[in-house]
This record gives sequence, structure tokens and C-alpha cells, in this order.
Amino acid sequence: MTDGWDWRQPGTSPGPAGPPPPAHPPAVSPPEAAGGTASPWWSDALADPWRDPAAPAAVVVPAAPASAGQPEPVTDPDAPGRPALRHLLLIPLITALLAGALGGALGYAFAIRGGGGAGPVLGAGPVQPPELAQRKPESLAGVAERVLPSVVTVRVASLGGTSEGSGFVATADGHVITNDHVVAGATGRASVVFNDGSTAPATVVGQDPESDIAVIKVAKSGLRPVEFGDSDALAVGDPVLAIGSPLSLANTVTAGIISALDRTMQAGEPGGPTRYYAAIQTDAAVNHGNSGGPLVDGAGRVIGVNSTIKSLVADGQEAGNIGLAFAIPINQAKRITQDIIGTGKARRTVIGAQVGGPGLGAGAGVRLNSVEPSGPAAGAGLKAGDVILKLNGRPMTEPTDLIALVRKFAPGSVVTVEYRRGSSQQNTSVTLAADAK
Repeated sequence: MTDGWDWRQPGTSPGPAGPPPPAHPPAVSPPEAAGGTASPWWSDALADPWRDPAAPAAVVVPAAPASAGQPEPVTDPDAPGRPALRHLLLIPLITALLAGALGGALGYAFAIRGGGGAGPVLGAGPVQPPELAQRKPESLAGVAERVLPSVVTVRVASLGGTSEGSGFVATADGHVITNDHVVAGATGRASVVFNDGSTAPATVVGQDPESDIAVIKVAKSGLRPVEFGDSDALAVGDPVLAIGSPLSLANTVTAGIISALDRTMQAGEPGGPTRYYAAIQTDAAVNHGNSGGPLVDGAGRVIGVNSTIKSLVADGQEAGNIGLAFAIPINQAKRITQDIIGTGKARRTVIGAQVGGPGLGAGAGVRLNSVEPSGPAAGAGLKAGDVILKLNGRPMTEPTDLIALVRKFAPGSVVTVEYRRGSSQQNTSVTLAADAK
């Protein structure tokens, strides 16, 4: 029985009706799957809405290619992602700009509040100070800072008023070294003023007019003594500092160099003792009031006692510094100080001969007028009339040279003497001795 429609595959003739198709017709591959030729009519038969529903048909699903890889990942546009590089750079930049603006506003506000906004900011910004301004311990400023607490101003009452000079602490128990001419003629007690302005009474322990060294004792505890150097190890050109109270200006420091060594000279006040120096010459500024103060080397060690100056003014006029000042070598000053502290007086070193009259000229030597029979010169074979040419290699020009150089050495020192007797020139060694005074 039919429904009146005759469904046939295109290209077939009608025939008798056959049995109804099964409920699940067998799968039939398209003609190309069976090795046939694909028909343009059949290739889209599955999509043909007018095809015979009872005709065999198959849905072919192509397999995935064998070389296919993993599926391409899909990014969720709503998922939070990593910040871009420009975002990372933008955040600190904005922060810095805000901080700078805030700092500028605060600075301006403080400037207006502090200075009233009436004037410009003076000076450049802070910078690292140069090396010379850092005041290292070995610098001149560092040396001055270390030595100043040991330097004092010495004041002594005298008939003419108050004598004032300088000094420095030599021992922890209060011994102070100064010049004899600072305390000479004292009629009352002395006093000292320290660099912090404090004062303390002092008494004169002893003095040696011929060497211009005096020692006073300060009644104060907690003193800091100076460090002593070696005046025999100095060289011309070494840097030095002169510290004291020139013209009553306490705590004054001046700088210079050693301009000469063993500068022999004779000094003294009218009617007073004659002093002989084999001095350290310096161009550090020294004036009245520096007398008795220390001359220190570049390490802060005392190498001399400032004693006298040269000046071009006439006698009786106030002398000022002209770049020539003289200090007693500290090795000599120490020896005399120890004698004064130990015995109350100092020993004077002698050669046991007398010189007099003018010198024989530059490098020509000085003549011995007499020789003590049992003195050091006689013991070395020297005789009256001999001409001393050199003492320890130092040429003799004036009698002052021999006296000053001999007094520089300690008793018992051995010195070499080059002399001329007649037409012959000879050498000998002399052991110096202490005067019997």
C-alpha cells in the first residue's frame, strides 16, 4: 500500500513497490567512499529537502587532522592581568613629582615664616669641605687645638707695673717654663691664665738669667703637659707654630718655618745680664708677649722657647715683628729646667778658654786669648793663641759664635774642634764641662 507518492533515486525507473524500509536502514557510504565517482547531485543529498526519506543515507563527519596541535588558548578579557611596563614606570614618576612639589611648598612656607620673605637665600648649597678644611689631627689647626690647653699667659707684678709673657706646662704637677726676662724683677706673686680663661696663682721656682730660662709652679690640678720634640733633629724649612699672648692677645697662633739653625746672637737689657743664644730662627710672627711661649713643630711637639725678636726700630721704641724671631732650642731649655727643678739653679757649660776682641773675618775663626790650665780646652791640647776655625763643623766668625754654641751643649758633651796653630791646621776633641759657679 502506498501513499500515492513514488519516491525514487534520480535515474531509476519505477518498479513494483517493495517492502517498507527497515526502522534502522544500514549505513550506506556515499559513492566516493566505495571507490565510485562523486556525483554533484549526490554530494549534497543529505542537505536536499526533497530527497526520499526512505533512501539510504549517511552523515559523514571528517576526522581531525593527525598533525593538529593543542588548541589555541583563549584569554578571558575580564580576568585581571599583569600591569604593563609603562604603568610600572609611571607610578614612581608621579610619586616623585608629588613629593617634590610638597617639599618645595614646605620649603617656601618655612622660608617665608623664618625670613619674612624679605630677601634671597644667601650662599650656595652645602658641599663636602675641602681636605684642608677638615682639620685633621696632623693639620696646623689640629696641632693648635691639641697644644693650646697647655699654653698659659704669665703675669708678674714688678716695680714698673705688671710684666706679661707666655709659658707652657712642662709637668703634670704644675711646673711651667717661661723666659727669665718675663719674671725678672718680680716683687710679688705671679699668676697664670689658661686658654679657657681660668686663672691660678704661681710661684717662681728658679731662673737662669744667662740662658733666659725660668720655671714657675702653678697651684692647679688636672694640667696637661706639652710633648717635647728634639731640637737637634730639626731642618731648615720645617713648619712651625708660635703660640702665646703677643701684645696681651691670649691664645694667639702664628705659623711659619724654620729659617735658620744655630743662629748665634748676643742679647740683654741695659744693666742686665748678657745672654748668648745658638737659637732657632723662624719667620713665624712673634711679638712682645710671645716671650716664654712654645715654638712647636708640625706634630705639635715643643722644639723651642720663643725668646727674642729682631727689629729695625731705635732703642726705647716699641718693636714689632719683621719676620725674624729666635727661640731657645728645647734640648737646652729642658736641661736647664731639670737643673732648676732639681737644685734651684742651672749649670753653665764652658770650654775652659777665653775669647775676646773682634773676629778674624768670615770663616777665619776666633782666637783664644787664654786657656785655663785644668779646663776642657787645655785637656784637649789647645793653647792661648790658637785660632778656633770650627766647632762640630760650624764655622766660627765672631767670639759670640763660640760662646753661644758651647752653651747649647750639656756638660759632659764631646765636641770636635778644628783649629789653626801658626801655619798648621789640626783637629781635636773637647769634653765640655760645667762652670764651677
